[in-house]
Amino acid sequence: MRLFKAKKAFFLLLMVIFLTSCTNAKTHTGKDKQPNRPAIKNKSRAQTIKMMTYNLKFASPTFKPAWSVRRHWQVDLINKYDPDIIGTQEGLKEQIDFLMDQLPQYVVIGEGRKGGDDDEHMAIFFRRDRFRLREMGTFQLSETPEILGSGPAVNPRIVTWARLAVINRGNNSYPMDYRGHWDNTQEFYVFNTHFFTGGSGYHKAKLNSAKLIMERINAYNRFGEWTKDRPVFLMGDFNARPGGGVYKIFVGDEKSDDPDLLKDSLKGGEGIDWILYKGNVNVLYYEKSDYNVDGAYPSDHKPVLAEFQILDK
Repeated sequence: MRLFKAKKAFFLLLMVIFLTSCTNAKTHTGKDKQPNRPAIKNKSRAQTIKMMTYNLKFASPTFKPAWSVRRHWQVDLINKYDPDIIGTQEGLKEQIDFLMDQLPQYVVIGEGRKGGDDDEHMAIFFRRDRFRLREMGTFQLSETPEILGSGPAVNPRIVTWARLAVINRGNNSYPMDYRGHWDNTQEFYVFNTHFFTGGSGYHKAKLNSAKLIMERINAYNRFGEWTKDRPVFLMGDFNARPGGGVYKIFVGDEKSDDPDLLKDSLKGGEGIDWILYKGNVNVLYYEKSDYNVDGAYPSDHKPVLAEFQILDK
């Protein structure tokens, strides 16, 4: 009798192992690692880039919920939307370090507004499996852009920028000798910033900041005559409204036909958080996220997302 029960138990154990292995085989097929990201099936899909701009709200001791609570919500939010590139504003070192630790799929660049680790960062997160960093930098929104910390003594403003290359454009057929070939290289620029707050006293500073950024963007437009124009993306918290002076410096108005101007990922724009762009790019998707936990939000800003497709000419 005991022998029969032992054999029966052994048989049931084998059945459990078999069924478990079948279930695991269905779950881990290689398609479920990033459930929110459509599979890249062709060249054009490989050139699709999802971007997010997000003012994290600095770790203020008076803001509720406290950073110790909302930091986990922000990780959940980012994992839910799975953006390829994120431009953050207001993040202090503690906040950027926490997100960097919790989101190892991203590389993080950027520094404080006065250089180094102190003060608020204009950080850029980008997926390490999608892009290679070619070049990066920071400049001040002041009369001396190369001197970090210049400008107002309180709350100086900066821009963090990066030149990124798509790792795999979907075409891996290189000629035997591919010196001089640029067909498989796709690069683009990302700029991230946070403009001055305040009313009329900062209006001129905002306008001058927008002009400076446009000068920098247009200077970085080409690498060499043998390459095609690189798309440019500008994101951030601009503390300005669509239709105003700052917005018009970037995108003009309905009568503008200047090819150096940017476009808004949402026609006509909304709010103060924008993702602007220029180049041979299509906008596929736009959303202002309403992510919250029982009515409580992880920041005083809602993240803005846009998905783009970089086209071949």
